[in-house]
Amino acid sequence: MRIEILPPAAAVGHILCHNLADGQGRKAFRKGWRLRAEDLPRLAELGYSAVRVAILNPDDVHEDEAALQLANIVAGPGIIVDEPHAGRVNVRAAMNGPLMIDAEALFAINMIDGLTVATLPPYTLVRPGQMLATIKIIPFAVPSADLAQAAAAVGPTGVLHVATLVRRRIGVVLVSSQAARARVERGMLPAITGRIADLGATMIDCCRTIPDEYAIADSLAALLTIGADLIITAGETSVVDRDDVIPRAIRRLGGEITHYGAPVEPGNLLLLAYLPHEHDTIPIIGAPGCIRSRDQNIVDLILPRLMANERLGRREIVALGLGGLLGPTRRE
Repeated sequence: MRIEILPPAAAVGHILCHNLADGQGRKAFRKGWRLRAEDLPRLAELGYSAVRVAILNPDDVHEDEAALQLANIVAGPGIIVDEPHAGRVNVRAAMNGPLMIDAEALFAINMIDGLTVATLPPYTLVRPGQMLATIKIIPFAVPSADLAQAAAAVGPTGVLHVATLVRRRIGVVLVSSQAARARVERGMLPAITGRIADLGATMIDCCRTIPDEYAIADSLAALLTIGADLIITAGETSVVDRDDVIPRAIRRLGGEITHYGAPVEPGNLLLLAYLPHEHDTIPIIGAPGCIRSRDQNIVDLILPRLMANERLGRREIVALGLGGLLGPTRRE
């Protein structure tokens, strides 16, 4: 593509580089307009004897077509691609789920001159119709080779996709003394069930038990028996150590404590574990006390990802520290 200043008659078929205004300052022709022969009388009437235009090379792709091609390169499963306008295409969610982003592919595309893709943060829980990213072609056209380079950087699920929430049968274990049981249930269960419902899942049962590793293990086993594919534990107190009663109960059943403690506030006292069961490995969240609030906390960051069957480990939890201050801290 090259830019030239031409008489209007010679500029027919080429693309205006700037808006053209009439005598009152009103837009008569917009930037990006491809001049036609029928536009010449109007240009003469407005007094334009020369215009600045972009002249495309044979292998150039117009900004609208390029934006649409790039959007289809970027978009993976669970994503709707809008129509192009002025070199821009927005992409939206087709369903609920966490937004998964291939950060390396995104970086590679944005390193190509003239191509830009701006997204929501990775793992954002998105809803149908929500805008996930905007694709903008900066010049009026780009070489087709640049789009081929972008396509070569992308894997089979695109740069971004909405992950399917496959784990929808959620079991809950509330741990407290008998004296505190009603208070704990009142304080925690509404926020827990609200989160589950927001994700389109079902709480298949809630077991109430005392802070004893054998009793907790029995509750976990009971939930597995009725088909729970993800379990949330919460209680009168947060898990305070890897050897607390909840992690001991998980290990008693053959489970593995994947990580304890998260660089996220609210939610530092997170426990994440996995428990083998039949042909599956069931994620268990040992929720900190902040789960009683509907304000965003660590549970909101990991629950959708676990429901999407992502195997989270120490590395994934530690990575949440970047941007992990979700709300004001409290004095200890």
